[in-house]
Amino acid sequence: MSEKKTILVLSDHPLAPSGVGTQTKYFIETLLLTGRYKFICLGGAVKHPNYDMQVITDPRWDEKDWVVQPVDGYGNPEMIRRVMMDNKIDLLWFMTDPRFYPWLWQIENEIRANLPMVYYHVWDNHPPPKFNEKWYRSTDVIASISKVTHEIVSKVAPEVENHYVPHAVASDIFKELEPEHVEHFTNENFPEHDGRMVFFWTNRNARRKQSGTLIHWFNKFAEKVGPENVCLIMHTDPKDPNGQDLEQIIRDFNLDDGRIVLSRNKMPAEALSLMYNMADCTINISDAEGFGLATLESLSCGTPIIVNMTGGLQEQVTDGENWFGIGLEPTSKALIGSQLVPYIYEDRINEDDFVGALETFYNMPPEERKKMGSLGKQHVRDNYNFSLFKQNWIELIDDVVERLGSWETRSGYQSWELMEVK
Repeated sequence: MSEKKTILVLSDHPLAPSGVGTQTKYFIETLLLTGRYKFICLGGAVKHPNYDMQVITDPRWDEKDWVVQPVDGYGNPEMIRRVMMDNKIDLLWFMTDPRFYPWLWQIENEIRANLPMVYYHVWDNHPPPKFNEKWYRSTDVIASISKVTHEIVSKVAPEVENHYVPHAVASDIFKELEPEHVEHFTNENFPEHDGRMVFFWTNRNARRKQSGTLIHWFNKFAEKVGPENVCLIMHTDPKDPNGQDLEQIIRDFNLDDGRIVLSRNKMPAEALSLMYNMADCTINISDAEGFGLATLESLSCGTPIIVNMTGGLQEQVTDGENWFGIGLEPTSKALIGSQLVPYIYEDRINEDDFVGALETFYNMPPEERKKMGSLGKQHVRDNYNFSLFKQNWIELIDDVVERLGSWETRSGYQSWELMEVK
């Protein structure tokens, strides 16, 4: 067997509970199982108890084939240089928003002279952000996580190699479970349920996720149909420094009568699957969402969704013919940004539409809700399964490694300086 190729990963820590972290983990595990690759990860975007190198072991791959170096932020140029040279890296794979590490493209010539860069692009929104062109063009290959992102990259930088590689869901975990098992879990952990219709929200408590707004709007709905009839369970950190103090909001507005319940404890995936099964409907009204792994997990459990029709959420709630919940069209765009990033569009729905969607779902015949969930589950099985995910990534990485090479075999790259001379 030939020597294993080494891939350097720049992303959220692969064991972090974020969608980016989870997808990074899926990618690494998929390629490790081929026996042809090993990984060094710069695990960022979380607080670390220490910065010791972590070895992720598993009987399915060789010891030390997967190591994680915890870093602040996402690392820095010096760290990339050191790891690249000391370990003779064959490929750099990176994920999440390029705005988090603009320094990477300051040393793009150094990196790409020796090895290819593959960018797993998580999200963008219409209209196409022209300021991203320099990042797209400075990358060998882009893998787009949603059809929206794939379309945007193709418009902004049509000359860049661009592949559609969607999310995958662990359907062996996120699946319909026995009602008795779900009922026992519900009664033990959420006695507030008490026969109410359950709406479920699981997300980071961050501004664009609309956690505080959701509480306000859901309460409007609860007052209409009777607070004793509905319950919103929010699985999040209620005091995230990037969000609002949800506990204080609930106390100040006297909403702690069971209509809104906070789930504070971190849970393994198996318990999260039970929560999706417990819910009648999952909600995601984020202003901007690259894809939204939680909504796919919900559908995989047969639970329908209410979503903002933005980013990748658009391809989850419907296949163009059938609907797996209720999709709400944005009624306005917020234009935000910074000196580095001139603009980012955030799609926003309004209160009346959302409260109306909750009422529609509440009054919907049970058999119609069940049909939505069943169709959604099949949609996930057909389009976001691990077999397809594994096949896509193995083919893409194998092709990049063979075709573009690294170090002595590097091909297909001309530095910006040479291009400018021409």
